[in-house]
Amino acid sequence: MKNFLSPNRQFLVYCVIGMSGTLLDFSIYSLLIRLGVFDYQGANAIGYASGTLLSFVLNARFNFRVTDRIAHRLLCFFGVAVIGYTTSAWLLHLFIGTYGCNRYLSKLATLAVVVLVQYNLNRWVSFRRIN
Repeated sequence: MKNFLSPNRQFLVYCVIGMSGTLLDFSIYSLLIRLGVFDYQGANAIGYASGTLLSFVLNARFNFRVTDRIAHRLLCFFGVAVIGYTTSAWLLHLFIGTYGCNRYLSKLATLAVVVLVQYNLNRWVSFRRIN
């Protein structure tokens, strides 16, 4: 087990932190949909931005443990998030707008794809060591 956990520690911690960001994202999305405040795309944007900010703070502090160039890293992190958000919005449009799938299940389905894309981009771009 240790042989598996050690080399994958950063990804596993990223996933745990990502779950907290995802929980916040999904909670805000669901609340805004339930209250009828926004349509699914507007709710997705607000939820996604909230979850992204939480994930950045937790990843910078506890996972990648970086304290330098925070503004630059935040900008990169949100740049990566735009790619993730675009992927999420496109998939939601496909699942809900085109195929009429459930709004909540569709949101959950997009998360698996977005996590893998964003982890690799953030590891290589947002949280890389800068000499």
